[in-house]
Amino acid sequence: MTTHHRKNYLITIVGPTAVGKTACALSLAKCFSAEIISADSRQLYREMNVGTAKPEMRELEQVPHHFINSHSIQDACDVGSYEKESLQVIQNVFDQGKQPILVGGSGLFVNAVCRGLDDLPPKNERIRTSLNEQYQQQGLAPLLQELQSKDPDYFEEVDRANPQRIIRALEVIRTTYQPFSYFRRNQPKPRPFELISIGLDMPRETLYDRIDQRMDRMIAKGLFEEAKVLFPYRQLNALQTVGYREIFGFLEGKYDKDESVRLLKRNSRRYAKRQLTWFKKNKSTQWFHPEESLKIETYVLSKLTKSP
Repeated sequence: MTTHHRKNYLITIVGPTAVGKTACALSLAKCFSAEIISADSRQLYREMNVGTAKPEMRELEQVPHHFINSHSIQDACDVGSYEKESLQVIQNVFDQGKQPILVGGSGLFVNAVCRGLDDLPPKNERIRTSLNEQYQQQGLAPLLQELQSKDPDYFEEVDRANPQRIIRALEVIRTTYQPFSYFRRNQPKPRPFELISIGLDMPRETLYDRIDQRMDRMIAKGLFEEAKVLFPYRQLNALQTVGYREIFGFLEGKYDKDESVRLLKRNSRRYAKRQLTWFKKNKSTQWFHPEESLKIETYVLSKLTKSP
């Protein structure tokens, strides 16, 4: 008599900033006795609280969470080490007979877990140094222009305010004479689980309102004060991010506080738009409005109980 080995499924919840991923993950986690693995490249960091919209303490207490406050900005966690660490955590959750749910808005982190990282060409220190020098002297604009002309596909989805990502892409392009996106089409790596991928979205206007309101709440909770404390560390990779960079500019005296608030909101909306572009490319993701919790539960259940 053969016994069917129960398949392992990883549930993923993706979507733009402020759409309601945390609430959705919590309600699913309670249904399926699950643990939550955060795929957010900033909620990892203990020192970054107000600006990263971490789950509240009472939410963290309801369901086990991983990769929230797990690192310090001093020991940054890159996507490669995140991939290794989170696959280990996911396996541990399976071993305990529980259900892992991967939740987050960092497309790169989600991809690393679900598909594995692409085999990019090795680093080229000489070219990287010259790109860094060019950036110090001329700023980001010429680098963005070069990226747009040599690799329009990646230009569309990259965080255009993140110098590190721009420089890394151009380093690969100048080293290999191939577009960076060419190296990002690799076959998915084998994984010991199947995916149930849920996307959350809502009408654009509603989402943008939610983003603006969330920004106002963050500011009321002390975002400017937190950024002031982190200001001395602004060169660290962890802080090259929407929600802090705009305030650093104000603290450096480049513009006034009103302008920094305008930039915070505008850049968060732009970030949400890029996240959606990225996540919509995955054709196997099933999209829902965040309030359709019953529909989402039913969908997940139908996938989990599908006979082998």
